[in-house]
Amino acid sequence: MLAAVSTAAPLSSPQATPALRDRGDACPGTLRLHAADDGALARVRVPGGVLTVRQAHALAAAALRLGDGELHLTSRGNVQLRGLRDACGGELAGLLDATGLLPSPEHERVRNIVASPLSGLDGRGTRDVRSWLTALDAGLCASAVSRGLSGRFLFALDDGRGDVAPLGADVTVRATADGGALMSLGSARESLRVAADDAPRAALPAAEVFVECARHAGGRVWRIDELGSQRPELTRAVRSRLAESGIGSVRVRKDMTVTGGPPPGLTGSALCVHAPLGRLTAPQWRALADVAPAELRLTPWRGIVVPAPDLTDSERSAALSRLAATGLVTDPSSPWPGVGACIGRPGCGRSRADVRADAARTLAAASGSRLPLYWSGCERRCGHPRGERVDVVATPEGGYRLTAPAGDGPPRTTDLDDVSGLATALAAITS
Repeated sequence: MLAAVSTAAPLSSPQATPALRDRGDACPGTLRLHAADDGALARVRVPGGVLTVRQAHALAAAALRLGDGELHLTSRGNVQLRGLRDACGGELAGLLDATGLLPSPEHERVRNIVASPLSGLDGRGTRDVRSWLTALDAGLCASAVSRGLSGRFLFALDDGRGDVAPLGADVTVRATADGGALMSLGSARESLRVAADDAPRAALPAAEVFVECARHAGGRVWRIDELGSQRPELTRAVRSRLAESGIGSVRVRKDMTVTGGPPPGLTGSALCVHAPLGRLTAPQWRALADVAPAELRLTPWRGIVVPAPDLTDSERSAALSRLAATGLVTDPSSPWPGVGACIGRPGCGRSRADVRADAARTLAAASGSRLPLYWSGCERRCGHPRGERVDVVATPEGGYRLTAPAGDGPPRTTDLDDVSGLATALAAITS
């Protein structure tokens, strides 16, 4: 377990504080529920998306006993339980704690870590990052300073393939082919090269220094990029803290090689499936747990990877067929992985439309777009992932506005009175 790093000297006053808020971080967790129109919502942090089969069954039991019976995947590989009944917080915490999903109540909202879900399973990464994940999570839970992180602060552990590195994490650690690691802070153009064995020991002090820097910023700063002109000072302070801890670092230009998440199907020794719009019924979830020899890995792309190294090829194919029979996506040509949506009506009172129903109704039209689509019930675009895509946002008039990137020029937009003309509008806006 990593020890917390001692507090450094106070940082100087910031030159700019672009992120000033008049309220605290209301990001939901397991012990702090969020009141939604369809009942209370709990967000269960699952570092690296890794769940044991026992933990998966516990989440299904909680959804059935306390919520709407479904499990909702987030863009950070976490699980949300919705429709929770009143005064169930203590029972929910007890269910999760019994299976190890609450190792530190004080840190449950800050255990936000994404990791390459196929690491160690398909031979593509340069390093299996599981040891990094274990060490970083243990370090977070042991650090008193890290309790000051917001529920939005994110770590990413990339095994070198470039899948989670582009996800906009606050601290990204990426394995390199020469046996080292690159650590990036927010969207800075430079990275810090550290020894691979030091990677988790470097990521934690970086986050702790940010907590101190955010405190001196004078406002409620939740993400590294919100520091604005103070970011270079953060990098200098991080390097100094690493040196105090015996961790050497060298500035290098950031490597921008990018790949996507795992497509549905069989990849290496793993079964990969996609959950349409990130929503799984309890039977689908249990089917996943039943075919998993030991664990599930939830992905930031609302998919699930089932490591199955000890199964034969025919056994993997049979298991994938069983999952397809439940309605999970196993076909790599399916348009579903390219379609996302916020919760919409009736779960959100601010939403102007049942965006999930409209997304499902027009799935065939979406398959003709060269870009993925994200449906939002209002301009907040909750859950919107990073990367180029067509935004489909409900308008006050009852229709939708489509917005698509257009290279170096301004985004293209078009309005729809209803979704019947989606295919034509997509063809025009993305041509």
